[in-house]
Amino acid sequence: MQRSKKTGVQEILIGLVIAYLALILFIPAINVFYQAFKYGLAPFFGNFAKPEFLHAIQLTLIIALIVVPVNAVFGLCAAWAIARHKIPGRAFIISIIDLPFSISPVVAGLMLVLLYGRIGILGPLMEFTNMKIIFALPGMIIATAFVTLPFVARSVIPVLEETGPEQEEAAKTLGAKDWQIFWRVTLPNIRWGLLYGLILTNARSMGEFGAVAVVSGNIIGKTQTLPLYVEEAYKQYQTQAAFSAAVLLGCLGVITLILKEILERKTTIKDEA
Repeated sequence: MQRSKKTGVQEILIGLVIAYLALILFIPAINVFYQAFKYGLAPFFGNFAKPEFLHAIQLTLIIALIVVPVNAVFGLCAAWAIARHKIPGRAFIISIIDLPFSISPVVAGLMLVLLYGRIGILGPLMEFTNMKIIFALPGMIIATAFVTLPFVARSVIPVLEETGPEQEEAAKTLGAKDWQIFWRVTLPNIRWGLLYGLILTNARSMGEFGAVAVVSGNIIGKTQTLPLYVEEAYKQYQTQAAFSAAVLLGCLGVITLILKEILERKTTIKDEA
């Protein structure tokens, strides 16, 4: 009898979870794909030929191609320094790295405007050197780099701490140089954690909206990324184009989830071995 009650409670809870996910995730996602393809494949692919759509994709890829390597280098250096050295204020440094997780992207974009904008702290310097940060590509790159800053570091730090420095110290004792130790010992040990962080960084870079919206000005054909294009197209009643772009971003999210699951399984298998 008691077992039957537990089973009934579990079924109710599972049903509530499924209903909740359906309302906030499954139904909206299905609707996006339906709206994008309801007039057929020709209108869907026809949106990809629009100049502003192509420019948005190109700009999104450019930002990701710059931000991902930069944050990969920063994340590796930060993870190495934190995991392999006893740095004073280690907890404070980790909190600083995690700062983009706790700050709204819109606030982050506003901070950049107040720093690099025309009336910002560095505004006179930017004007004197004829450098344009806000409402231009550099500002969008900085904003995206800020919001994606923690992913690589936070993915690699636990792996470095778990593996320990023993293999690296052994290689150094045998006469290996620092770069040899990194390429042949450290990198193979952290490769799955590094790839995990890179995938998350790339997905966030391509899907970032709030911070980029503030610093870009959302200028069509100039500073409009794919997420900004979705919003602008929908506002202009170009719903087919908006849903087509949303499907593209949704597919990116699905691919990210698949790769994330593969890496998590590989990491689990490695830990069990």
